[in-house]
Amino acid sequence: MMRKKPEDFSALSHCPIRNVLDRFGDKWSILVILVLGENKEAMRFNEIAQTIGDISQKMLTVTLRTLEADGMVVRKHYPEIPPRVEYDLTELGKSLLPHVEGLVQWAVKNYDAITKSRKKFAARKQPA
Repeated sequence: MMRKKPEDFSALSHCPIRNVLDRFGDKWSILVILVLGENKEAMRFNEIAQTIGDISQKMLTVTLRTLEADGMVVRKHYPEIPPRVEYDLTELGKSLLPHVEGLVQWAVKNYDAITKSRKKFAARKQPA
């Protein structure tokens, strides 16, 4: 694989790192991808919200729409009464899962060291 030159990353519209990863840099996208990836079947909105716990309805809606726009999530509407809408990962979304799961494993493994470092840093920043 040929590496890009630093100048190839200078414009947001042409930088794959900033352009694509910026969409996953928010607080919720990775969690939604993980939740959908752990389930073998499509999930309803409320199931996703309950699994995550502390996400607002508005934020979950925005996150799902963004992931759908990027081709990571598919939304299926069933014309029933009451209406039923389900969400699932696309093949593209599923291809991201191993990378996200690797990041999760790294975060769990290093969580104690990171929190210890944060506390040490915060203590150093306190005015004397």
